[in-house]
Amino acid sequence: MAGYGAAMTDRLDLTPDELLTTTRAVRKRLDLARPVPRPVVEECLRLAFQAPNGSNEQDWRWVLVDDPDLRVAVADVYRRGLADHLARDRSGEPEGPGASPRTADSVAYLVEHLHEVPVLVVPTIGGRYGTDSTFQQASRWGSILPAVWSFHLALRSRAMGSVWTTLHLYREQEMADLLGIPPGHTQAGLFPVAYTIGTDFGPADRSLSDQRIGWNQFPG
Repeated sequence: MAGYGAAMTDRLDLTPDELLTTTRAVRKRLDLARPVPRPVVEECLRLAFQAPNGSNEQDWRWVLVDDPDLRVAVADVYRRGLADHLARDRSGEPEGPGASPRTADSVAYLVEHLHEVPVLVVPTIGGRYGTDSTFQQASRWGSILPAVWSFHLALRSRAMGSVWTTLHLYREQEMADLLGIPPGHTQAGLFPVAYTIGTDFGPADRSLSDQRIGWNQFPG
């Protein structure tokens, strides 16, 4: 990878607060026609590696997919994962709130067009978590989460966007076989990366936040 600043591209003039409050989950506004240069994505990942992480290990790998045929294969695994999700046995599961019609439409759009997104990113963490304690799982996820969020912020600052997706994890082994991910590595998600159609994202409605902050006790 080249050094810092080697991949100069569109830069948005955002304050830190504006960056934090306008980095949205982007699906329908991903620009499917505009190429994404490899050095720009690498620059964003280099920033992600600066994120705080457990034991200063950075035990991550990032698989970047821009080959058109491989993108089609990755999208096919994703769609099979969606089918598994919809067909899963929900007996005994509490019914949670469903996605809004707007979100459901956005998800359906991404499912249809995932193979057209210029770059697909699959990060992995070293280790498996099936029998780990809550402490171990929290420690591992607490390392990759800041890196992924830094990656999203770096994308946003460069007029790009993404969204955290996990449906393909129903078929994690299929994706591992497809991308050559060796045993012992856990996939954290799949991130479509593209320039955004327009950059005028605003803060989301978080009007319930004050009701969910509690000092010295769990908020009611």
